[in-house]
Amino acid sequence: MKPDRKILQRIEQLRNELRRHDYLYYMEAKPEISDSQYDGMMRELQSFEIEFPELVTPDSPTQRVGGEPTKEFPTVQHIIPMLSLANAYTEEELLDFDKRVRNLLGDERYQYACELKFDGVSLSLHYESGILVRGVTRGDGTQGDDITNNVKTIRSIPLRLEMSASGAIPLSGTSNKQLLNCEVRGEVMMFKKDFDEMNEARMKAGEEKFINPRNTTAGTLKLQDSKIVAQRKLRFYAYYLRSNTGSFKSHFENMQMLRKVGFPVCEYAILCDGIDGVVEYWKKMESLRDTLSYEIDGVVVKVDSLAQQERLGAIAKSPRWAIASKFASRKGETQLRGITLQVGRIGTVTPVAELEPVFVGGSTVSRASLYNEDYIQELDIRVGDTVIVEKGGDVIPKVSGVVLEKRPKNSKRFVFPKKCPECKSPLVRLEEEANYYCENYECPMQIRGRIQHWAMRGAMDIEGLGEAVVDQLVDHGFVHNIADLYDLHSHKEKLIELERWGEKSVQNLLDGVEQSKQKPFHRVLYSIGIRHVGAGVAQVLTEHFNTIDEIAKANEDDLQSIYEIGPRIAESIVKFFSDKHHREIIERLKYSGLKLETENKKQTGPFFKLTFVLTGTLANYTRDQAKEIIEQHGGKVASSVSKNVSIVIVGEEAGSKLDKAKKLGIEIWDEERFKNETKK
Repeated sequence: MKPDRKILQRIEQLRNELRRHDYLYYMEAKPEISDSQYDGMMRELQSFEIEFPELVTPDSPTQRVGGEPTKEFPTVQHIIPMLSLANAYTEEELLDFDKRVRNLLGDERYQYACELKFDGVSLSLHYESGILVRGVTRGDGTQGDDITNNVKTIRSIPLRLEMSASGAIPLSGTSNKQLLNCEVRGEVMMFKKDFDEMNEARMKAGEEKFINPRNTTAGTLKLQDSKIVAQRKLRFYAYYLRSNTGSFKSHFENMQMLRKVGFPVCEYAILCDGIDGVVEYWKKMESLRDTLSYEIDGVVVKVDSLAQQERLGAIAKSPRWAIASKFASRKGETQLRGITLQVGRIGTVTPVAELEPVFVGGSTVSRASLYNEDYIQELDIRVGDTVIVEKGGDVIPKVSGVVLEKRPKNSKRFVFPKKCPECKSPLVRLEEEANYYCENYECPMQIRGRIQHWAMRGAMDIEGLGEAVVDQLVDHGFVHNIADLYDLHSHKEKLIELERWGEKSVQNLLDGVEQSKQKPFHRVLYSIGIRHVGAGVAQVLTEHFNTIDEIAKANEDDLQSIYEIGPRIAESIVKFFSDKHHREIIERLKYSGLKLETENKKQTGPFFKLTFVLTGTLANYTRDQAKEIIEQHGGKVASSVSKNVSIVIVGEEAGSKLDKAKKLGIEIWDEERFKNETKK
């Protein structure tokens, strides 16, 4: 039976009405109908779609909740990395940020777009022909998890993007509608009242309360059953648009476009002509912080012009054109019970405060970092003191002061131990460093830390190799380093005999170890755990070197010629590969079959084995476009001029890089030469 015209009209009417009421509720905060009326309209639409399944469309309001629970979330590579922001905590740090921008942009006029820094979870949304096709978590910044079914349950996220000529409420059937192929990024969060109501309901049901809205949001997004996600009132605020059509020249204009096509955006966002206006905005928003419906922990400041953003570029972890200006942390008082030492995976020894539990900034704190010996001595922190505890950025707890009038009379200054608390090896404090280190590579805590880092999600992602399992493997002598993991199959029978183990759990672990051999080169390099080499730096290195042997042979000048690699990173890499033990581990990983070279890397082309530097403004290419063309033709791009650079491409207003290239006798191309060479 086919639906008649009246049924088709009613289905379209219901969809339009449901979308309109979603808009009124989430965008305007002006609901016109009750929840029961809304649910009644939804049930009517669902009944039609059950009777006529051929009429179901991906953007129908009924498609917000999926069917069967998801068993796993596929990994998706971000087209453009989702970088984190550098932080400012004082007015002076904001002024320093502005000084850096001014120095890089010269005499150009620029404005700042300022908006609230929501305390939520970052999300990337992808639309094709205006239809939501994918929702991806931030993950490690280069790749995240595909959680599309869960994302669709968030009613403030449009399933379809449309805009009427007047920029009014997005509806189907409007004239002059503009559908976008785009990526939208934003923050998922819970409103304070929704979080409190959920906790009240959990208490009445005899369930444990959630700690805070942000952690609850993060956990909810990764639930495997989208029906449960739909029951929790998650919200989405957009803060970024990348579009092939319909994008503007400024961030602020893009945000207005997003509002017109149905996204909530920060209602407190403003444009500032100078840094003084930014400082005023930051202080004003901090004074309004506790009156808002949601949690914020600062404001975000961005250079508004997208062209200027591109010229300013980014370092390995964060863009140069934006900064997060944090608010003062929330504080509490409690007693310091003791100071313990933690040994990290690279031997860093960190003192930790053991505290009488205290509630600060939405959660109970019982431990906090004391950073290093200098920090303890500067504040004169003593066991037994009443201390001030705050959360840096309202996330990481720290001891920030001592209430001296409450100090016990018999207190003693803390003396930093001279031996490692784990292996009793002598601790070493390097010149010009604040930290002590245990240099015993076989220290049990370092072994545990390196293996945990190797196995974690975002690294080699070995299922079943959690903290408790690592402890067992190390305690029983099965592993002493990451390379030993790939020999575990020879101990299978002994592993099965361990407490709480069995044949199936052992086989799952061995399968996870075997599957990790398929991880790409950049993931392996990051997982090895070289100091200062995070996921972003590892990606950069593997784009410039074909194999780990090439990286191992590089000197500090070679490494620093790469865009985003500074002296500290270069020194750390050279030091790592100069260690015989590290080189032996690498050889064993090679023998085990891990990917320590780049696959399908272009080995031919007119620019093969050539290294380029770009300077000045090109008329027909952005920096990223020129870089992409060079790499497509087999070349590499460095950020600074050195003897290792083959060619410098010069645009208008070229600066000191051109002068240095001339002194070194490096070949210089103008834009026309570059264009002609790419055609060969």
